[in-house]
Amino acid sequence: MSKKRPGGESLPSAPSTATGPSPDHEVPAATPVPDPKRWWALAVIALAQLMVILDGTVVNIALPSAQRALGMSDADRQWVITAYTLAFGGLLLLGGRIADLVGRKRTFVIGLAGFAAASALGGAAAGPGMLFAARALQGAFAAVLAPSALSLLATTFTDPKERARAFGVYGALAGGGSAVGLIVGGLLTEYLNWRWSLYVNVPIALAALLGAPAFLRDRSGRRSGHLDVPGALLGCGGLVALVYGFSEAEPRGWSSPSVLTPLVAGAVLLAAFVWWQSRAASPLLPLRIVRDRVRAGSLATMGLATIGMFGVFLFLTYYLQVVLGYPPVRTGLAFVPISAGIAIGATQIAARLLPRTAPRTLMSSGMVLAAAGMVLLSSLTVHTQYVTHVLPALLLLGLGMGLTFMPVYATATAGVPAQDAGVASAVLNTVQQMGASLGTVLLNTIATSATGRYLHSHVRGPDADGATLDQGMVHGFSVAYRCSAGVLLLAALVAGLTVWHRTPKHAGHDAPA
Repeated sequence: MSKKRPGGESLPSAPSTATGPSPDHEVPAATPVPDPKRWWALAVIALAQLMVILDGTVVNIALPSAQRALGMSDADRQWVITAYTLAFGGLLLLGGRIADLVGRKRTFVIGLAGFAAASALGGAAAGPGMLFAARALQGAFAAVLAPSALSLLATTFTDPKERARAFGVYGALAGGGSAVGLIVGGLLTEYLNWRWSLYVNVPIALAALLGAPAFLRDRSGRRSGHLDVPGALLGCGGLVALVYGFSEAEPRGWSSPSVLTPLVAGAVLLAAFVWWQSRAASPLLPLRIVRDRVRAGSLATMGLATIGMFGVFLFLTYYLQVVLGYPPVRTGLAFVPISAGIAIGATQIAARLLPRTAPRTLMSSGMVLAAAGMVLLSSLTVHTQYVTHVLPALLLLGLGMGLTFMPVYATATAGVPAQDAGVASAVLNTVQQMGASLGTVLLNTIATSATGRYLHSHVRGPDADGATLDQGMVHGFSVAYRCSAGVLLLAALVAGLTVWHRTPKHAGHDAPA
């Protein structure tokens, strides 16, 4: 069966019609029965999502203290961040498929428990190696947890208005969690110590673990399926190689064999992965998921948005602490407006408009607003006041990201067959994680290069004074912000040209376990 899009194209009918209902619970596809505990389920899922997103930045402000305490070298300190990124981004597709095979509720609980244990291990680290290993374990368990959480959300909320509200909350956490991580990291580092930036995950995970058995509902895993081992090796290996290559680009340079080799290897492995997925009997990533033009456009919009956005946190942290002299807590609190803007944009604007507004309208408008915020940031100087320049820019960025993330999450997961919900969610998370990693590396390289050129043309003697160094740093940031604005405008164009229909009324559901 099919429905008609506004433009005349047909939409796939509710996924359970094609795949059949759960053998234990017969639920008609056209009239799914809402779970009476669905809003409590949202609270549990939101806690897990906040923990995963928050962990991407909560360690950033604590990193200088951790480096001094554990005796890390400047060359090795990046692995506190990169170990997490490599494991998370590289294993997301595998985690999504495991969730579909084993059962999403089960993998959600396993991911939560493992993430909490890895966080406790990292907080108790006695040396750099132990901390790096703990961060990699966090990333691995996050790769199981994140797609399970998103697919549980997608199959729990099927009513259009309720789905919009639920994804508004999820989108706000996805966009604002990074800024919240900076705030929490600053508070914990200044008033406790760096170890609590990892320990903080334990009580959050325990709270979600207590609620998961009572409020989450899910079907059993696909007992007849099996894991695509060659696809897992090719896909995960390719993503890990790409992330590693990009992470090495800044310290070694783009022409270094240590950068080019993993980048080329990653591209070859991913090409082989796509070839294999078109032939595998039970593929890790069914290509039908990404062949849909609307879903592909939503994924591309998310990737470009995160590429353009994530340099903000890195550059503004240095600008506020180094140039303006803010302490860690004040630096963290300075990011509150972007979190507030994302929350308002996602839950109060996008969630209310999505049931009657085309997703591309919200996405494109959001990206234009965010680009305007980046243009404002590009005008910063060493004497700029926070209230007059930084605050308005952060509010525009927050509203823009909230307007974009919420419809992207809702549209990219809509209409996916129930048995593919986990892997579809993993694809979206992978795009977001890869975009964040790539954006941070590329924008940092652009900023560093621009700063070097500025100092070369303005410094006459052997050394530069502090004022000149600050001016060079801010100049580099300004160049990077202009590049970010261009990327965000490209995201607006992609969304406008590809996401051409409204979110389906019934995006799919699953029978409860």
